[in-house]
Amino acid sequence: MRVVAADGALLGILSTEEALSKAREADLDLVEVAPNERPPVCRIMDYGKFKYQQKKKQNRTHTHQSKLKEIRVRPKTGEHDIHVKVTQARQFLVHKDKVIVSVIFRGRELAHLEEGRKVIDSVITQLQDVGKVEATPSQQGKRIVCILIPK
Repeated sequence: MRVVAADGALLGILSTEEALSKAREADLDLVEVAPNERPPVCRIMDYGKFKYQQKKKQNRTHTHQSKLKEIRVRPKTGEHDIHVKVTQARQFLVHKDKVIVSVIFRGRELAHLEEGRKVIDSVITQLQDVGKVEATPSQQGKRIVCILIPK
């Protein structure tokens, strides 16, 4: 079998007894890493430590659960207030969360849908560097809704 030392150096092709004796000298285990190869490849390592690191690595692969966040504005919302909402939406997108941008109309504001479109278009252009449009702006009752996802 082909034997690899604990430090990664190739020891060459050894018999099973020789490989086991080298592993015992180093006070480590002889682990078969590639049984299908000709000759099979074994490595001298601390198997308990190896299993611990594998388990630790498996637990570390935590994926971020994407949340759906919403920012709501109105057609008459002031410039600075919209800027504050855009900054907040930017942070949501940086943290890999989806953002719903809603422009909500009340009463006679429904007569001026173009004002709401202008607001939502300006929000989208300000967030283009960190997000992209998943669902284009569409009217749903008394609101215009658009969904942005992180780049």
